[in-house]
Amino acid sequence: MTIIRQLPDPAPPVRHELAGSYVGRLARIHGMDFHTLWEQVSQPTSPRSKVRRVVPEQLATLTGRYTYQLAGAIPELRTPAPDWMTFRHEPQPACHLCTARHAGGSALVLLPHHRYVCTRHNIWIGPPDVDHLTTSLDELPEVARAQRRHTRLLQRFGWAITYDAVLTAILICAQLWTWHSDDRPGAWHEWVRRANILIPPGTSPTTYSASRLCAAVYPEAVALASRFASPHWRLCAQGSRFDRDMFDAEMGRILSCPPYTRDRVNDPISHWADVNSRRPPVAPIRLFPDRKPTRTPHLYRPHLHVATRRAQERQAREFDPTKRASDSLERHRHLASVYRRAWSHMRISTRDPHPHYLPHLNRYP
Repeated sequence: MTIIRQLPDPAPPVRHELAGSYVGRLARIHGMDFHTLWEQVSQPTSPRSKVRRVVPEQLATLTGRYTYQLAGAIPELRTPAPDWMTFRHEPQPACHLCTARHAGGSALVLLPHHRYVCTRHNIWIGPPDVDHLTTSLDELPEVARAQRRHTRLLQRFGWAITYDAVLTAILICAQLWTWHSDDRPGAWHEWVRRANILIPPGTSPTTYSASRLCAAVYPEAVALASRFASPHWRLCAQGSRFDRDMFDAEMGRILSCPPYTRDRVNDPISHWADVNSRRPPVAPIRLFPDRKPTRTPHLYRPHLHVATRRAQERQAREFDPTKRASDSLERHRHLASVYRRAWSHMRISTRDPHPHYLPHLNRYP
């Protein structure tokens, strides 16, 4: 039996940090091999498995901290387990300014769905990308204000309705951004302006990111989401001609395109009002515990298929905020649940507890 001794410098974990990331930082601080330290605080998931999971009591002995203190910061150690549906399924680097005082390098965290901006340091942190790019929002204060409004939506309607409303609104903004129409909404000019700030002209091969495109539409997306989540506006979308005209006027006010005229063929807002406003909220397609375990959890990074990566590289080279700028955002894996629903022609029962499950659309990258 291995005797576990307390480390000389038991640095504290970062909030929402993964256990593997925390152990990796401790190993780097003390100049130790990760696997040596990982084996001291973990055990195999099964007798013949090479994948290991951390044991809270052993990690507490190693760091000299109470298990409830560690569980307060590390979701994997909590008993009972947290509601994983409220968290993203992919870990991502934390705000680099928030973790600057934590030794041992960058930390991988598992953030809840509503965390897009570090309002303390005005840094865009989500959704996660394969190549994480630090994005300052000093020139875009409206994005940080949208994060505070997003948090108020969560407190008012709960995570499920807020999750569905915000992702639906981001997808709709992405579709309107690439909409071929002479009557572009006033918000379109704001998206182009923010995109030029986040991805300066001539730097797209190195600064292009679908996450940054999400930041460009985020303020209007949260404003639309507040209407999509409201029972009053949902009823207006489904009501009489007068109610629908009132709903369309509100959409036009948010998108700065009064009077807003709906197009039942190509308009994504009309599609939501006609079809999806009557459906229950979608649920996340993937959860964090379903992720394939790895023997090096401290080195985990999101993975994309080679063809998807090449497509993103091509879009980065050809990026123009005025021409189909949000193609990669529209098909980003972060929007997978609402993307499948938007492009599904199947009739989904409102009694189905998982209306997002569409096996014939399982080709989403």
